[in-house]
Amino acid sequence: MKRIIIFASGSGTNAENIIKYFQERKTAKVTHVFSNNLRAKVLKRAHDLKVEALHFDKESFYATNEVLNIIKDAQPDIIVLAGFLWIFPKKIIDAFPDKVINIHPALLPKYGGKGMYGSHVHEAVVKNKEKESGITIHYVNEHYDEGAIVFQAKTPVAPDYSAEDVAKAIHTLEYKYFPVVIEKVLGLRDEV
Repeated sequence: MKRIIIFASGSGTNAENIIKYFQERKTAKVTHVFSNNLRAKVLKRAHDLKVEALHFDKESFYATNEVLNIIKDAQPDIIVLAGFLWIFPKKIIDAFPDKVINIHPALLPKYGGKGMYGSHVHEAVVKNKEKESGITIHYVNEHYDEGAIVFQAKTPVAPDYSAEDVAKAIHTLEYKYFPVVIEKVLGLRDEV
């Protein structure tokens, strides 16, 4: 049984989708959900789904090895960032090489980098009259949204779309592809 840890900062709909997906299979399971936001809905979602939920602060994440040691004790096969807004520390990336992936709600390298998350991305896509958007799942390095791309999926953006319309289309792609890409990275499937 492969072990998955999820980091999230907000509502946690992607985390919930991933947890439920793997609860229906016997190949992998989400063992922990970590959040830097004490009020994040993701913590309640994880708790409701019987997954250990942990909150941490900046000091335990960056200045000490507290979070790193908890992750090491959990022995994850993969660490998944699903709407996690802090830059990931190099010490954790180095401890888990090629085992940390992130999902970004745009077709990188477009609309990536610090401050480009959630509605900010969708508003920029609409403002720039893009004809398509999508998701990018990529390995994490010490820079926002610059790690090697694992997978991308596209969706058309109609001229009359609002940022909310783009968000709905992106969520559909995220829910469909994120769990199966995790399986592929874990070596549990050949194709996405």
